[in-house]
Amino acid sequence: SRTTASDHYRHPRSAASWRAYNDPTLSFGFPNPSELRPPLITLDMASVGYSETPILKRLNLRLDPDDRIALLGRNGNGKTTLARLLAAQLAPMAGEMNATGKMKVGYFTQYQVEELDTEDTPLDHMTHMMKGATPAAVRAQLGRFGFSGDKATTKVGKLSGGERARLALALITRDAPHLLILDEPTNHLDVDAREALVQALNDYAGAVVLVSHDRHMLELTADRLVLVDEGTAREFDGSLDDYIALILKGDPAKAGASKADRKAEKKAAAEIRDRDAALRKTIRDLEDETARHMKERNAIERAMADPAGAEPRFSRMTMGDLNKRRAEVQVKLDAVEAKWVEASEALETVAAA
Repeated sequence: SRTTASDHYRHPRSAASWRAYNDPTLSFGFPNPSELRPPLITLDMASVGYSETPILKRLNLRLDPDDRIALLGRNGNGKTTLARLLAAQLAPMAGEMNATGKMKVGYFTQYQVEELDTEDTPLDHMTHMMKGATPAAVRAQLGRFGFSGDKATTKVGKLSGGERARLALALITRDAPHLLILDEPTNHLDVDAREALVQALNDYAGAVVLVSHDRHMLELTADRLVLVDEGTAREFDGSLDDYIALILKGDPAKAGASKADRKAEKKAAAEIRDRDAALRKTIRDLEDETARHMKERNAIERAMADPAGAEPRFSRMTMGDLNKRRAEVQVKLDAVEAKWVEASEALETVAAA
């Protein structure tokens, strides 16, 4: 028989995507930024490196508010150096870098996870970073990332690696950045948490730059590929498959898609991502509506079984009225479940595209 939304509400499914939406310990919720005009950043023949030694030269790149860019390249080629330039942690040695003045950047690295004070709590960390904010605002930001109740006051030393990574992400996004730069964000995350991160990135309205070996995440979130290689960075006109062939077999990138094909592919990927995000939101809304209807149905059934313990709104209703009300709620529940099944099947179709 077909599984329904209410079945899942009572017995959460084992799929990572369901847990990612329904397990608060897997929560990622990036606050959306204010709107800025494009471009956010432009690089014009820029060079960047350390001390007086450039690592990357002849950098020409434009980053817009809705870009989702994956930085590709072998370890040591300069992906993190480019990420640090975009995050304004390194200044260009030559050429120009222009960034809109109102832009806020959230930059995540593994170092931030390792540098968390193990004796402090998530609430301590966030309160320190959000100076001047109300306690409610601090709690709200922690809640977006699953740190509510006792979890907010648990010492960092007792948190798992994945929980520490989520806390670091909560800290860097406290100001609703326009650009997220994430350097290997999934290193400490299990499969379910990675799925939750992918969904959060697809719901996020700002720009994203990713450095990651997690191909699944790149395929589901990035629609632009930039190859960092041979001392520079350039738009990669192939697909991720082409890139892997380039790395593993030494095949030239030109063996992949043409530039025109790649442009069409990027457009199609963006459309799929938008459709995916819309369907996931619809499913979440339907699951919330299912929960509300089930809560009301359960309250009616309790009133029918124990009139003395009925909620005030049902306490004066006759058994016939309660039966009628229950039937009305069941009709609503059935209708919502039908919509949920339809949306879930549509999402599976999009995911398979």
